[in-house]
Amino acid sequence: MKLLFVHQNFPGQFPHIAPEMARRGHDVLALTDQGNARPSPVRVARYATPPKPTLSHPLGRTYAEMAERGWLAARGARALRDRHGYVPDVILGHSGWGETLFLREIWPDARLLIYAELMYRTRGHDVGFDPEVSPGTDEGRVAAVARSAHLVQALVQADAGLTPTAYQAGSFPPELRAKLTVIHDGIDADTVRPNPAATLTLPNGRVLRAGDEVLSFVSRSLEPYRGFHVFMRALPRVLAERPGAQVVLIGGDGVSYGAKPRDADSWKEKVLAELGDRLPLDRVHFLGRVSYDSYLSLIQLTRVHCYLTYPFVLSWSLTEAMAAGALVVASDTEPVREVVRDGVNGRLVPFFDRAALETALIRALAGDPDADRLRRAARQTILDGYDLRTQSLPRLVAWIERFGPAPGKAPAGQP
Repeated sequence: MKLLFVHQNFPGQFPHIAPEMARRGHDVLALTDQGNARPSPVRVARYATPPKPTLSHPLGRTYAEMAERGWLAARGARALRDRHGYVPDVILGHSGWGETLFLREIWPDARLLIYAELMYRTRGHDVGFDPEVSPGTDEGRVAAVARSAHLVQALVQADAGLTPTAYQAGSFPPELRAKLTVIHDGIDADTVRPNPAATLTLPNGRVLRAGDEVLSFVSRSLEPYRGFHVFMRALPRVLAERPGAQVVLIGGDGVSYGAKPRDADSWKEKVLAELGDRLPLDRVHFLGRVSYDSYLSLIQLTRVHCYLTYPFVLSWSLTEAMAAGALVVASDTEPVREVVRDGVNGRLVPFFDRAALETALIRALAGDPDADRLRRAARQTILDGYDLRTQSLPRLVAWIERFGPAPGKAPAGQP
């Protein structure tokens, strides 16, 4: 089949499935933003980067921005069709940025599949979950409804949708959920595995090794959606009771999902100012964004890995830490409970219970007697349900290929 992947930051969620489909003999192409400089495992076509939105009213701003990107993606698709005669049999695109909104008008006969990552909900999910940051006001709920318009439109237009976890599928309303298939993106457990020889050199020259008393925290951005403020507020007691512990944080200073604090340039700046001299900064190491190899070394050598999240998209960092055999202390929130069971393959604590988090981290750093069992069980959880080679890739391939031309049938756009 002719298979087109669409993602403004390709490969995005498709770094494994796109080259695998090409390896299987399919004609694979990706359509992405012209400003995307990430290396691609398959051929790439590009569309023009959208200008910054000018619509002033906040309720319409998100849809205007997504529709603009959708139109530019459609113009790129039209150029592929009219100048190069390209007509895909199957399109698989991420719906989060509006790129799939108008592709049906360019290629009406193609099967349109979308990666449906999450539907914003007004109650029971991230909106209003953390009153300190996002109180559950009428204005906040209305904004969530407005931000969902392009997600609803994308799934209504699609032939089917793909989502990585049952929690994320459950964020969509029942009438749309029937279109969704749950298949995780997959964790490369051959690469992400325990490594007792792992080391990591800190900016100050100190070398950390497996077995050292290391507490790790990883997030794309250090922000409340991933519990950064909760984690940091637990550190004064944890470090006081574990004087040999070192804390290593990976993540940028901006925001990926929420908003910046009103009274500081970043959440890191705000929380550090709040904690002041109660936090021994010579033992807390902010690495920013690092290479994948450095990140992998950290989750392989850490004594305990802390993962906190609002009810929201589940991070790859949690499942990769489990694959690396890390002892995980995580928030007892719905997306986490799908993969971590308290006392079985990790430890769960209530998101806002700082005392419980402190106690769990101290126990883990001191040498949890169940640590080896929990580490083994964490990795086995990934091998049994999330492993790229044996679980996710075979299921993803089968799901996509079921929408392709039947054997002996001409591809789309051909006689």
